[in-house]
Amino acid sequence: MTHSARDVKATLATAQFLHKLSAEDLEKVAAIASTKSLEAGAVLYQEGEACRMLHVVSSGLVALDMCMPRQGCTRILTVGPGELLGWSALLSDGTMTVRATAVEETTLIALPAHKLRQLCDDDHDIGYAIMQQVAVSLSRRLLATRLQTLDMFGETQPVAAPVSPDNS
Repeated sequence: MTHSARDVKATLATAQFLHKLSAEDLEKVAAIASTKSLEAGAVLYQEGEACRMLHVVSSGLVALDMCMPRQGCTRILTVGPGELLGWSALLSDGTMTVRATAVEETTLIALPAHKLRQLCDDDHDIGYAIMQQVAVSLSRRLLATRLQTLDMFGETQPVAAPVSPDNS
């Protein structure tokens, strides 16, 4: 499915990720963006893979799964329209920390990380707004991961205090 530049800009304008950008700044981001469609079940990236694109979900849902040896994979979060995927590509070497799989037919806005980083360097207002949203997204993912970890490794029943021989 091909989307026009106008469609890309309209999608970016409604994305929570870019809600603080002015119309002029949004135009700059839209100029480096393209679209990508995924069928249900398609894997966008695997944990440990390099990814050079930041994605904003336009429509559909994408599941984020963390896989652990002898534990299998656990869904830590599902992201939907307007939400960010692949922040690692923007902040580091682009090594993905989870597996991303389309839950249903999904359309993404793809932003090449190197071009977005350059835009952020060239225009600090854009950079500040984008990094604020990356921080929000990162915080949400850390909380989801923490909650999953507590759920997986937490006690199912409270542990009773040991009885000392003097109190028997």
